[in-house]
Amino acid sequence: MTSLQHERITTLAQELRLHALPDLYGAVAQNAAKRKDASYADFLEEVLKGERDARRVRAREMLTRIAGFPAIKTLEAFDFTFATGAPRQQIQELAGLGFIERAENVVLLGPSGVGKTHLAIAFGLLATQRAWKVRFTAAADLAIALEAAQRQGRMREAMYRTVAMP
Repeated sequence: MTSLQHERITTLAQELRLHALPDLYGAVAQNAAKRKDASYADFLEEVLKGERDARRVRAREMLTRIAGFPAIKTLEAFDFTFATGAPRQQIQELAGLGFIERAENVVLLGPSGVGKTHLAIAFGLLATQRAWKVRFTAAADLAIALEAAQRQGRMREAMYRTVAMP
């Protein structure tokens, strides 16, 4: 393929907002050329799947950024040996995120330094990987924001911003 053709494909991909396509189609075309039974439709399907997958990755990355996590913490990195009061089975069950699907709340209670924030971030990160919108807010920050809104007579607006997803 000529570099001029590559430029035209890249320009078309940009116009159509197919941002991953310029990087994908070359390798997919080579793989299709090696397969004797590959059709143009097979090639197109593979390129479109690659674009879809890249969009999903970008969406998850964006959701993770806008969630406002103070750090990235995963459930795999949670130290159950240190946090001995954390019931592993119950935490693993919560990691399935069924409580979100059932519109239930989860409250993590315990003294400072036992992993409550780590778990909250890990659950939030799992939710972003399912393409669910998440907003991380520490309880202290929420209390301060609501107190300020109350003083300013803007409680309704603050509640909307707090409860509504970005």
